[in-house]
Amino acid sequence: MLIESWVNVLRASLQNLWLTVAGFLPSLMGAILVFIVGLIVAAVLDRVVERLIYYLKVDAVLRKLGVEQYLHRANLTLDSGHFVGKIVYWFFVLAFLLAASDILGFFTLSGFIRDVLSYVPDILVAIMILLSALMIATFLRRLVMASVMSAQIHGAKGLAMVTWWVVMIFGLLTALVQLGVAVNIINTVITGLIAMMAIAGGLAFGLGGKEYASKLLQRVEDEIEHKR
Repeated sequence: MLIESWVNVLRASLQNLWLTVAGFLPSLMGAILVFIVGLIVAAVLDRVVERLIYYLKVDAVLRKLGVEQYLHRANLTLDSGHFVGKIVYWFFVLAFLLAASDILGFFTLSGFIRDVLSYVPDILVAIMILLSALMIATFLRRLVMASVMSAQIHGAKGLAMVTWWVVMIFGLLTALVQLGVAVNIINTVITGLIAMMAIAGGLAFGLGGKEYASKLLQRVEDEIEHKR
């Protein structure tokens, strides 16, 4: 009787295991099929986007902005097509992995992947902010250098570099705010920088223009007395 009871328990356990596996297999096969399709779609879109970036000659524009020299300092190669293509590739891989995870009922994994995918637009916007800041900084650097050199004032290169770094720092801080990295701290830093620049500019103008303002007021006073 005892052995027969053990056999019945073992038979029931194996039957339950088989029913569980048999019920899970269709979902597993469907998830694998969806993920394989996702890999194919991601690879195709990767190549399409990479070719499109090369066709638009984005690298040539970035070289004119001076991006390549900064990448070389970090031992990196300028290849925007490959970079954007890989972003597209992994976005669609994660999207199809999310679908496969939902099919299998792995809702914790699905929630994590969904959070990652929702963060991708912020990353793209941050990249656009940095590129825009780089374009503006490069333009202002050349403008400041040309203006200072035409006025025959020393230190044109230094002033141009200061202008470039100020714009890039603001661009970097704005990109970090877009990414949600220590927003309160960055807002405080930006406010402090603006206040510091305003105070420094006021002091520089006040101290540097004190003598000129005195002469200007004296000239106005002399003209008033002369008219009398």
